[in-house]
Amino acid sequence: MPQIHPTAVVASGAQLADDVVIGPYCIVGERVELGPGVVLMSHVVIDGRTSVGAGTRIFPFASLGHAPQDLKYRGEDSALVIGCRNTIREYVTMNPGTDGGGMVTRVGSDCLFMVGAHVAHDCRIGDHVIMANNATLAGHVVLGDYAILGGLRAIHQFVRVGKHAMIGGMSGAERDVIPYGQVIGVRTGLGGLNIVGMQRRGFSRDEIQKLRTAYQMLFHPEGTFSDRVDATARRFAGVRPVEDVIKFIRADSSRGLLQPQAGNGG
Repeated sequence: MPQIHPTAVVASGAQLADDVVIGPYCIVGERVELGPGVVLMSHVVIDGRTSVGAGTRIFPFASLGHAPQDLKYRGEDSALVIGCRNTIREYVTMNPGTDGGGMVTRVGSDCLFMVGAHVAHDCRIGDHVIMANNATLAGHVVLGDYAILGGLRAIHQFVRVGKHAMIGGMSGAERDVIPYGQVIGVRTGLGGLNIVGMQRRGFSRDEIQKLRTAYQMLFHPEGTFSDRVDATARRFAGVRPVEDVIKFIRADSSRGLLQPQAGNGG
């Protein structure tokens, strides 16, 4: 049977797994679903059509599932879907989707959202993502698996950030960031590859070296970018990290691709 503190307010329609723990002064709406092992520490507010996956811990003053901060939102029955084993720290906010973005905001599993992080409407977040303190996503942003956003980082709407990318703090991204890319500085260009992150996640020396060579080919000043993409794809066929980057570049985008800083060859 769920453990619900006497000061908490839980709507009769809420669906709670048997071992859910709801701490003091939490508020849970009637269409909320909390999976096995979910813990709401205290003062957490969850509303709307929101589901939270097993083993997720939510800290005080987080606000999940309330109406999006979008003037085009007209009360449509959209959803917020949060995966398993996430850690959602104090003052984190996450909004559901809108009619203009597929009606759902999706958050993967095994993610860490530090104090004050914001996930706007219609975002899609992969697994093992880290958003540091006060990192913010505008609407329709896509974060690939293992992406890391530093503190006070802002991502423009519709931007895609590829898997394993590392984005430094106190900066903004207005264009897509390739998988394994590294961005450091205020409104700057691509700053190379996230080599340290790749090493920590078990990529081989050969894979890393081939990706570095591919990066230099892709962003070399000679020829057209499309020709360089095709040449890189042919040369490194079967090399997984390079194929991830090529697939990302060739996918549809409304924001364009973040390019390297002048003089930065990776």
